Amino acid sequence: MTPPPAERVLCALEEIPDGQSKGFAAAPGGFLGLFAVRRGDRVWVYVNSCPHIGVPLDPVPDRFLDRKREAIVCSTHGARFRIEDGVCTTGPCIGEALEAVPARVDAEGRVLVPADAGL
Repeated sequence: MTPPPAERVLCALEEIPDGQSKGFAAAPGGFLGLFAVRRGDRVWVYVNSCPHIGVPLDPVPDRFLDRKREAIVCSTHGARFRIEDGVCTTGPCIGEALEAVPARVDAEGRVLVPADAGL
């Protein structure tokens, strides 16, 4: 029987305002930050790197969504990505996708991701 993969706490669900996003610095020893988008009790987590040229998506901390909060946007060239799967719908990387990070909310309301996420 294979043991479950090691996880780490990214944050408490309540630290991400409903309908908004939040960025997270790279894990110790890592170089890629993560960001999360929350809708109700659901959370999607992605590596903070545009698939087009690898730059971080946010122009200012925690600003990953468009004004209507309907899509993730790359601040460098305006590419738009679906929140639910990270697929680019407009921009130079159309059809490519953000690197998704498996995430879950546990019974205590903590957002958990794999221990090696962002490494």
